[in-house]
Amino acid sequence: MNIGVHQCDGSYPNLAIMKIAGFHEKRGDTIDWYNGLLYADTYDKIYMSKIFSFTPMPEVPSNAVIGGTGIDFFNRMPQEIEDAEPSYSLYPDCNYHIGFSMKGCRFNCKFCCVPKKEGRPYDYNSIDEILTNPKGKDRLMLLDNDFFGGENWKRNLERIIELNLRVCFLQGLNIRIITDEQAQLLSKCKYRNSRFKDKYLTFAWDRYNDGKIVMAGIDRCVKAGIPTTAMQFFVLIGFDTTPEQDLERIETLRKLGCLPFVMPYDKNNDYQKRFARWVNSRWIFKTVEWKDYIHNYVR
Repeated sequence: MNIGVHQCDGSYPNLAIMKIAGFHEKRGDTIDWYNGLLYADTYDKIYMSKIFSFTPMPEVPSNAVIGGTGIDFFNRMPQEIEDAEPSYSLYPDCNYHIGFSMKGCRFNCKFCCVPKKEGRPYDYNSIDEILTNPKGKDRLMLLDNDFFGGENWKRNLERIIELNLRVCFLQGLNIRIITDEQAQLLSKCKYRNSRFKDKYLTFAWDRYNDGKIVMAGIDRCVKAGIPTTAMQFFVLIGFDTTPEQDLERIETLRKLGCLPFVMPYDKNNDYQKRFARWVNSRWIFKTVEWKDYIHNYVR
């Protein structure tokens, strides 16, 4: 069979597409990127993956199937594809291993689809099972949404340390309930950002009222040997906070030496777009205060 695949959105290698490729390559099928509606008839079957609901919906030819969280929370790949070993053949420039050690989440945040889509936490792969990229070397990107929610978190962290892996926890870690033991093991890891260069961990401060427990988690990490300068924080705005509360969280993190990164709840809201652009443009954030930036803002 001649198989086409299309990644509708997302800037990282798409694990679903990698599993589709792994499944069909093992069967001896040919697989390549689908190049548009005019070429649809050249494929026996086309798979399309859409992660985000806010990205444009592509034209879907009659010989195509489309899935992903951007379509609905509950669609699933056939089990034989879900169980396939991912292939990196469509991502020849990917120089790291990528995968999930667990799926699901212990929490039920109203702004997040993970509990609806994946349910309660469950273990998914061991660290060794994820290390399948021939070019991956010592770089590991974990996509877990609640790493410490998996039963094997300790074994996985110890294995990461044992193998001396540079690890990126792409979706972040929950600092609100981090334990002393977890913080101490994290401090022994070679944690990195998504480019595997800068040394930092990503956490989140989504709800304003979580301030006290976030501060307690920061203190726990610092005592374990993780400096605030090695902490990035996703900061959700526009869900249940005021602009004043958004600014207070950002400035609190700035004073501590942490690196904030704003996540707008409504990407079409003018204020949220402006605030995110101010914080996330690092050189602007370091040199211009919010009151000056908003006063001189140019669309």
